[in-house]
Amino acid sequence: MIDSHCHLADEAFVADASEVIRRAQDVGLRGALCILDASSEQEQGRARHVTTLWPALRMAVGVHPHHAARCADRPVRAAELVREGIGRQPTARAVGEIGLDYHYDFAPREVQQAVFRVQIQLARELDLPIVIHTRDADADTTRILREESAGVVRGVFHCFTADARLAAAALDLGFHVSFSGIVTFPGAGALREVAKHVPADRYLVETDSPYLAPPPHRGKRNEPALVTRVVEVLATVRATSPAAVAAETTANFEALFRP
Repeated sequence: MIDSHCHLADEAFVADASEVIRRAQDVGLRGALCILDASSEQEQGRARHVTTLWPALRMAVGVHPHHAARCADRPVRAAELVREGIGRQPTARAVGEIGLDYHYDFAPREVQQAVFRVQIQLARELDLPIVIHTRDADADTTRILREESAGVVRGVFHCFTADARLAAAALDLGFHVSFSGIVTFPGAGALREVAKHVPADRYLVETDSPYLAPPPHRGKRNEPALVTRVVEVLATVRATSPAAVAAETTANFEALFRP
């Protein structure tokens, strides 16, 4: 198994990162993709530490839409920060997470879009996949991807919680879809129905830890070891075994991120 999206360099794991990693390895995780904030020197410094604890860990570096306002005056600064961050992380394998978030609107939408575009352009230049965060912004997210990626940039819609229409759009664009602990929530029946129909070679699993812990851990800190619960639920939904889901999603991760 591979946790395709976690925040192991977050301050939430400072006190016990080694124990968190040990628990992940004990349940069979081969690795994980750790998401880094390109605008945070502290987080990138912690990333170097967790990589020494878990050499199989790979990194993604990006400017999240929540932080896009930091580049409002000069959106290209986001791409510069990401380029610098990737240069400092030998295990960087993706640009992300990037995208649009119209639910919180922490940055003006036009700024979010400009910052999103320049990071897609950088990923295209570097031939790296992108990790997409999109919330309440389906139309603009897919429009910008069509305009900027031209079928060249690959990537994943992480922590997918939308409907079958967005899943189809993501797949049509050549992207993967990743399911988090949300798919295990009791009220997530519609999402489980979407997960049932995603092709076997186009889905991933993730925790988004320290967020979104699955039941019975809901409300507590999430961690990569709990991706096993996502795998178990997807196995039930897709009428297969946890071993098959683990194998499929691991192969998909390796094909996408080329770790």
